[in-house]
Amino acid sequence: MSALSHASIQTLGPTLIDTLSHTPGFGLALTLAAYLAASQLHHRLGRPALLSPVLVTMIAVSVVLDVLGISYQEYLSSVSILALLLGPATVALALPLLHSAPALLSDRLAVAVTLLLTGAVSLAITVAALTAFGADDALVLTTLPRSVTTPVALTLGESIGANTTLAVVLTLISGILGATIGPWLLDRAHVSDPRARGFALGVTSHGIGTSRALTESTVTGGWSSAAMVLNALTMTVALPLLARAFH
Repeated sequence: MSALSHASIQTLGPTLIDTLSHTPGFGLALTLAAYLAASQLHHRLGRPALLSPVLVTMIAVSVVLDVLGISYQEYLSSVSILALLLGPATVALALPLLHSAPALLSDRLAVAVTLLLTGAVSLAITVAALTAFGADDALVLTTLPRSVTTPVALTLGESIGANTTLAVVLTLISGILGATIGPWLLDRAHVSDPRARGFALGVTSHGIGTSRALTESTVTGGWSSAAMVLNALTMTVALPLLARAFH
């Protein structure tokens, strides 16, 4: 498909499409347009899990970049403003935490135990699976930060010697999968308590899961943001210690 599309574009010569696709703001405009269209589609079809706006946007942007022959580095430089806004956006997702603070404190023992158990199980499964398939230590290190939000994963990846680019990609994939499949799995398991749903989404799919949780209710979003923040703090302490085993 890529070759045919390139051939079709080449028949137009050095056309307006070629010029526009390599302008500095093309990647940003493409990403915003794709996300807005994906959000509209998601709303009109009743918010199906498999059509998560983030997932649809990622696929649409990837196809367009491939068809137009735009490299990842060129795209990344054109969306650098989005990377700068990632940190403030993540902090904004934590605002619902303020509304859930009293409930979190009243259930602090259950919250602490759940947080430690989920973190330990997640890391144990990741390390065991990769080791069983013969992955080298560098790849294991790179996968460790995948359960924390992207800005934290970037910082943690650098501190433990991981491949930060791949670590961020794995973090995004983890978030998209959790936000897409997580609510469906929770429905199948008959988990209806908004606190449990929010905590599960936040601890497994961080910011992307929290944005998904906020579409259910403010309570679900608040518990999801709490789980995201607490998990990031826990992993900031745990991962450097665990990483020593792979150096």
